[in-house]
Order: sequence, then structure tokens, then C-alpha cells
Amino acid sequence: MPVDISYYVILSAVLFFIGVAGVILRRNPLIVLMSIELIFNAANLALVAFAREWSNNAGHIFAFLVITVAAAEAAIGLAIVVVVFRRSKNVDVDEVAGLRG
Repeated sequence: MPVDISYYVILSAVLFFIGVAGVILRRNPLIVLMSIELIFNAANLALVAFAREWSNNAGHIFAFLVITVAAAEAAIGLAIVVVVFRRSKNVDVDEVAGLRG
């Protein structure tokens, strides 16, 4: 019994809005990075669901590219968090301006 595409789209929307809420409401950069990853995964779920529905491989290719971008974002974001923590021992999204100069 195949699952209808609407369930995938609804799950993708729920994951997306949880990620957006995490980015907006939290001040810890690690939580913000995890929320951005959740947003990327929601986009991947929607891409793969639509690719499966339309029997098209383009969605899978775009999902692979999104996974690649998400991995690069996680590595660079974590490096920035480590640099900020080494300088100030306080990691807060509002105090990232301390990296200037």
C-alpha cells in the first residue's frame, strides 16, 4: 500500500516550521545550526517525495546537492562556534559581532 504524497508534504512542512522556530527563538548557535539542518532535511524530504511521485530523478539529484551544502554549512558553522568560544567563553548568537577586528 503506497503512502500518499500529502503525508510526506505535511511532515516536511512540520519539520520546516520546527526548524524555523528553532532559528528564531533560540540563541545558542549549536541549536540554530541543528535547526538549519532540520530545515534542509525538510526540503530534502519534499524533493524526494515529489521526485517519487513524478518518477523523476531530478529531485534525488537536488537532494544530494542539499546534503552536500548542509555538510559544508555544518563544518563551517561549527568552526565559527569554536572560534567564538575560544575568544569569549560565552557562545551567544547576539554577540557574534566580537569576531570583527
